[in-house]
Parts: sequence; structure tokens; C-alpha cells
Amino acid sequence: MAARFITFEGVEGSGKSTQLARLDAHLRARGLPTLATREPGGTPLGHALREALLAPGADARACSPLTEALLMVADRHEHVARVIAPALAAGRIVLCDRHADSTLAYQGGGSGVALETLRALNAIAVGETRPALTLLFDLPVEAALARMAARAGRVGAAPDRFEAETVAFHARVRRVYLELASAEPGRIVVIDALRPVDEVFSDVQRRFDELLAATS
Repeated sequence: MAARFITFEGVEGSGKSTQLARLDAHLRARGLPTLATREPGGTPLGHALREALLAPGADARACSPLTEALLMVADRHEHVARVIAPALAAGRIVLCDRHADSTLAYQGGGSGVALETLRALNAIAVGETRPALTLLFDLPVEAALARMAARAGRVGAAPDRFEAETVAFHARVRRVYLELASAEPGRIVVIDALRPVDEVFSDVQRRFDELLAATS
């Protein structure tokens, strides 16, 4: 069942959410059963957590980095138990916008919580339900920040709490993501997100088809 679990990761502005939505629509058009979800936000608990910790104007000092990590991991356990695992058991393809790697990158790399601690917490949260494929949308921090600024200008929205973090924070997040990819090349595929959206999506489709062929 894990062969149908795909996660989408990357720094802010990397385009991962856009690519997830495109793949979801593409697979549905092919008649494949999918579930598109996200962390936090895929459960009522996650939605409340998103509002409390990520919304524009949220206070980054509202809780310690470890408390933030514990909240994220608690929601992950709820998400896996109530949403992801049942969908996989029903034969659906689960596409998740952020998962366990985000906690390592953001609360670990960005905020300094020990990665060993976060790995142990993630292991408790997800159990045996782990992604077969993780697509890591990578681009330099300067490009990511420029995209976020352009998007904010178009829609007139204030940046969320993570988007408003420092350049150094985002650089640490990206570094940990790339270290994770280097350590798990069989699961994490790095995709150059600087390219045009259609080129990136061609890569996403190819990677999914390779996974499907390998697990059929």
C-alpha cells in the first residue's frame, strides 16, 4: 500500500502545491482514485494548528520550537491514522503536501531541534505508513523569496509565519532537505523547480509513472 503514498516537499515558493494539484487532476483524468491532502491541515486538528501557527501574523514565539514540533507530529499521527492509512487501504493514491521530512527541515534545520529527536517522534507518528516516493522541489532561497514576494503582490496576501522567516532560516531548511535527499536517494527525488511549470510537471509525471511501473 505504501507504493501509492507520494509526498511533496520543498521550501516556500517551490511550486510543490501547484504540482500536486496538477498531478491529482492528471491521475483523476486517467481514472485513477486519488486523495490530495496536506500537513498540517488534513484533519480538523491540523486545520486548527495551521491557523494557530502558520497564519499571517502568527507569533513565531507563541511556543518553543520543540513544542511546535510536537504539535506538528501529533497532527501527523492523527492524519496518518484517520486519513492516509484508510485511503491507502481502500486502494487510493495519496498525494500529500508536506509530511515527515518537513518537520526535519523546518523544526530541525530551520529552528534547531535535534534531528534525532524529530526522527524518533516521526517514527512513532507514522508507524509503517511511509511514502514510497518523495518529490523534493528545489530552488535557491533567493528565487524562492522572489516568488513569494511576487505572489503576495498579485493576490495582496500577507506572508504566513514561515514565509516571513529570515533568509538564513530558509537556507537552513533547504540545506537539510538536500541532505535528506542525499541520504535517501531511493525515496527522495530532487526536482529542479527553477524551470517552467510545464517542464517541472513533465518530470513529476515521469517519476510517478516510473513508480507505478516498478510497483505494478
